[in-house]
Amino acid sequence: MRDIVMHQPNRRQFIQQTTIASLAGGAFFAGLSDAAEVKQRKMTMDLVCGNIGVSATQREAIELAARHGFESVGADGAFLASLSDDQVPELKSFMKAKGIAFGAAGLPVEFRRDDDQFRRDLNGLPKFAAGLHRAGVDRATTWLMPCHDTLPYLQNYRQHATRLREAALTLKEHDVRLGLEYVGPKTSWASRRYTFIHTLAEMKELIAEINTGNVGFVLDSWHWWHAGDTVADLLTLKGNDVIAVDLNDAPAAVPKEQQSDGRRELPCATGVIDVGAFLKALNEIGYDGPVRAEPFNKAVNGMSKEEACAVTAVALKKAFALIN
Repeated sequence: MRDIVMHQPNRRQFIQQTTIASLAGGAFFAGLSDAAEVKQRKMTMDLVCGNIGVSATQREAIELAARHGFESVGADGAFLASLSDDQVPELKSFMKAKGIAFGAAGLPVEFRRDDDQFRRDLNGLPKFAAGLHRAGVDRATTWLMPCHDTLPYLQNYRQHATRLREAALTLKEHDVRLGLEYVGPKTSWASRRYTFIHTLAEMKELIAEINTGNVGFVLDSWHWWHAGDTVADLLTLKGNDVIAVDLNDAPAAVPKEQQSDGRRELPCATGVIDVGAFLKALNEIGYDGPVRAEPFNKAVNGMSKEEACAVTAVALKKAFALIN
């Protein structure tokens, strides 16, 4: 994708987006103990247009974010890498005037497939990372396939550690951190012959194995819930262990083991996922990065740009209010 805010390569090929999900508001669950003093929020309400089916250039995304009350916006790394040295300060001034900061960029490296593809993408990463650094973006994110047709767990683990270490070291040369997201639904990790990382604990082991000092988590309330992870698991982390956060709810009246990764809800739409407890835990550990909605929701995707951004902003503001 050129000059359009994107999420991750091939994600939409892995999940199936079907049916219109409800946008109705719902109830939420209680969060952390009321006895604990609420810390000042450092995380930002982030707009990633591609996550809600909106096609927008980087500047359009910044304007949409400002109009609808977001605080940060997803970074289009390919666009930023294409800017001249004179254009970068002008973009920064434009963002400052709008009151919008950068969140994270998607990692443009396909590490899940053959080695030739990985090497080609890795060769282009230095220019990409340099573009992020010039623009002041210090976070890049990607996701892991939770299964494989031919590679057993240990072989897949070693391949991921080796390849992601190379990518992380390239990013580190430009002061960019890499966030890794696990995919939690059973319908995803059980869809191929061999299962792979799909929980926070497993991802923690991979990050330790990569061991470059600039790799952390992309935490998604959807995957956190599906994995059976808890608030206690989140509280084992430090704020700087988390690179980015996705916030979603789950459809009501669908058994957990039958839920599909491509059929989610906006935050606080149903109350199935305790997004309040999730955000409170992140706030407690001092997480200071972007929080994006990523509902893969057909109803939202069918809206106009303005409407999709508006309903997403309302949902995120509703969720953020639960921190207090």
